[in-house]
Amino acid sequence: MASGRLQSTPPDQGTRALRVFDVVGDVGTRPLLAVVTIVVTAVRWPYSDVVLPDLALPLFVVTAVLALVVVSRWNHVGQRFQVAVLATYAACGAVLHPLAHATVGAALFPYLACGACGFRIRSVRLAVGIAVTAAAVSAGALWLVGRGHAGTAQQWPWWVGLTVGLPVYMGIARRYRAEALESAQHAAVEARRAAAADAHSAALEERGRIAREVHDVVGHSLSGIALQLDLAETLYQRDRGDDAMVAVRRARTLAVDSIAETRSAVHALRDGAPRVTDALRAMAETYGARLDIVGDPAGLDPETAHTIVRVAQEALTNAAKHASGSVVDLRFEAADEALVLTVRNSLPTGVSTAAHDHGIGLAGMTERVALLGGSLRAGPTGSGTWEVRAVIPR
Repeated sequence: MASGRLQSTPPDQGTRALRVFDVVGDVGTRPLLAVVTIVVTAVRWPYSDVVLPDLALPLFVVTAVLALVVVSRWNHVGQRFQVAVLATYAACGAVLHPLAHATVGAALFPYLACGACGFRIRSVRLAVGIAVTAAAVSAGALWLVGRGHAGTAQQWPWWVGLTVGLPVYMGIARRYRAEALESAQHAAVEARRAAAADAHSAALEERGRIAREVHDVVGHSLSGIALQLDLAETLYQRDRGDDAMVAVRRARTLAVDSIAETRSAVHALRDGAPRVTDALRAMAETYGARLDIVGDPAGLDPETAHTIVRVAQEALTNAAKHASGSVVDLRFEAADEALVLTVRNSLPTGVSTAAHDHGIGLAGMTERVALLGGSLRAGPTGSGTWEVRAVIPR
C-alpha cells in the first residue's frame, strides 16, 4: 500500500526545487528567498498535514532563525562559527524536509542551506562534506517517515533527498564568480592608478623637456641681445650714434624673434623632431660658420634632435660672445653607432681660454646629452682652438 503510494508521487519534485534554487539563488536574492520560504511555510502550516508536529514546529522555528542569520551580513564572524551555524542549518533543514514537506516551503530549506555552505565556506571539501551529510540525512529521514508514517501524508521518494546537496556546487560557483569580480574590480582600480601615475610621469617629463627647451632658447636670445646692447653702448661712446641705433634695433629684433622661437620650440616638442640639417644650415649662415654634414641623420627621435640643435646653438653663441671674429667650424657626423657634433673656433691673440668657462648654458647642455647616454666635452685643443664636442649614441 505504502509502496504504491510512493510510486505514484511525481519523481521530479526535487529537480523542480533545484531548478527554482538555481534561478533565484543569486547573492542579491537569497535574503528575499529565505524570507519568502519562511512566510509560505508559516502560512501553510496550519492547513498542511505535518508529520510529528510537536517535533516539526520547534525544528521549523530553529531552521527559520538560522536561515535569517545565514543571509544576514555576518562576514565579521569567525569561520568556525559560520561553519557550525551552516552545518546546523543544513541538518535541521534536512530533518524538517520530510516532516513538513506538505507546506511546500519547508522543502526548500535544505537546498538553501547547502547552497549557502558552498558560498560561505572557503574550504570546498568541508562545504561538500556538509552538503553530502545533509543529503544523506534528508534521504534517510524521507525513508523513515515514508515507512513509519505512510498514512500521514503523501511522501516524496527517499532518493529525492539525495538532491539536497547539489546546490552546494551552485554556491561554490557563485563564490568563485564573486571573488573573480572582486579581483577584476581591484585590478581595474590598480590599472587606473597605474595609468594615472604614468600620465603624471609623462606630464612631468614633458614639462621638463619644455622647461629645458625654453631655457635654451631664452638663454641664447638673451645672450644675443646682451651682445647687441654692449655693441650699441660701445658705438655710442665712440660717437657713432647711427650704428648704435642699428645695434639697438637688432637687439629688439632678437627679443621679438625669441618669443616666436620659444613658441615654435614648444610646438616642435609636441609635433615631433625638427630637421637637424636645416636647423644647422640656418645657424651656420647666421653665425658665419663653415658647415660640414656627414651621413644621414634621418629617423632621430625628438629629444635627440632638439639636443643636437641646442648644443650647436649654445656653442655658436659662446663662440660669437667670447671669440668674436674668429673662424668657426661646425661639423655634424651621423654614423650608424653615434651622432657626433663638433664646434671649433680659433682663439684671437691675447684672449685667454678661461673666457670660454663652462657657463650655465654648457652645463645644461652637458646634462641634456648625459640624459641621452652621451657625453659632451668643451675645452681648448693643442692647436690653439676651442672645441665643443658632443657624442650621442644612436
